[in-house]
Amino acid sequence: MKNVLLSVVAIAALATAGFATVNNQTGCGLGSQIIKDDSSALMLALQATTNSIFGNQTFGITSGTSGCKKASLVMNERAAEFVASNMDQLSREIAIGQGESVSTLAELLNVEDKAAFAAVLQSNYNAIYTSEKADMATVLDNVSTIAG
Repeated sequence: MKNVLLSVVAIAALATAGFATVNNQTGCGLGSQIIKDDSSALMLALQATTNSIFGNQTFGITSGTSGCKKASLVMNERAAEFVASNMDQLSREIAIGQGESVSTLAELLNVEDKAAFAAVLQSNYNAIYTSEKADMATVLDNVSTIAG
């Protein structure tokens, strides 16, 4: 009985896939590519489960495949640790548009044009540090959005 029900659900999902819009709730990956119907919680669960079972979402994000958009800046643990340890110094250097911390962050993010990176960060300082109590994750997210 379970197999029949699962088969019916899978067939219904595939049959309606051509008429559905792109889903942005479960992310990219195989599930989102083959199951386009996101009109119900069941369809969203099938998308997420398929993405999880095949484990291709991470590959898609890093390679820009499976409907994923490849990020130009790849955030990594070293960059996160660096920003967390150097928040004050980095803030000062971004404000003036140059410095060792900005250069190091560019290196950690594999940025080729460090001068342009520093200039973009400087001109968008208020968008990066949105408050006096901005945390590392917010700063990195904002840097990624602005310079990515």
